[in-house]
Amino acid sequence: MKILVTGGAGYIGSVMIPMLLKEGHEVTVLDNFMYNQTSLLDCCNNSKVDIVRGDARDEDLLKRLVKKSDVIFPLACLTGAPVCSKDYIGATTTNLGAIKSLIKLRSKSQAIIFPTTNSGYGIGQRGKFCTEKTPLKPVSLYGRLKVEAERIILGSGNAITLRLATAFGISPRMRLDLLVNDFVYRALHDRFIIIFEPHFKRNYIHVRDVAKAFIHSLKNIGMMKDEAYNVGLSDANLSKRELCEEINKLIPDFYIVEASVGEDPDKRDYIVSNAKVEKTGFKPDFSIQDGIRELMKGYRIIKRNQFTNV
Repeated sequence: MKILVTGGAGYIGSVMIPMLLKEGHEVTVLDNFMYNQTSLLDCCNNSKVDIVRGDARDEDLLKRLVKKSDVIFPLACLTGAPVCSKDYIGATTTNLGAIKSLIKLRSKSQAIIFPTTNSGYGIGQRGKFCTEKTPLKPVSLYGRLKVEAERIILGSGNAITLRLATAFGISPRMRLDLLVNDFVYRALHDRFIIIFEPHFKRNYIHVRDVAKAFIHSLKNIGMMKDEAYNVGLSDANLSKRELCEEINKLIPDFYIVEASVGEDPDKRDYIVSNAKVEKTGFKPDFSIQDGIRELMKGYRIIKRNQFTNV
């Protein structure tokens, strides 16, 4: 297929693009390279990839690229609550405005596979799994924009949305501000961590399994279209304390302190069921422990000030 990936040089896209090329697809990447990343250089020798430096909000550019695509992966996004809070206009125009442009420009025969976020569940009920039927109650601008974009995309037809758990793992466009990635870095370099509200839970998924979920959706568009799917590790609905204990198994001299005062500005607290996507045949390849081991090796190479969104 001919696939357009906006934001294709980001954390997820930098892992996904080589996988799509390996599958034999023709891929056009649109990215503004706002983090000065060089993550797709190794793909440049492949005749089936075209890399366009530009803005996903540029309708004239989008129109030209959409016209020659069979499928669109809209990854372009200011990702995470902190960066969205810092740049309200950029977040609104990129995370929602660019999606509205895509919907206007594409034909119904062109499928869309879109990454939203299970942070849209906000604060869940204690001990009750969030399913795709659970009401969405996002607690941040980032979550609200993603939820609205998902509503518009599913309403337009011939679309799949993937409500991604918190991603982790090494990517050529690395991020150290993701929870697992951040905690492992602290365990290795600081040897201690102070955690606020340690009982807050969320779900996790390796970045390579995120890419795998997109390819799985691509292969099963007919069966999966016009639905939302939670995508995460079913055995990794972990509290912050439990995540630290998983890290502690591999980094024994990691000291964990629970703060008795103060609070985490990120109020997300929920557990998620991934049964719906699993019923379609999707199965993740990487566990939390696999990701921690990978990160431990990766952090011999990189330092914190190189890779973050804010």
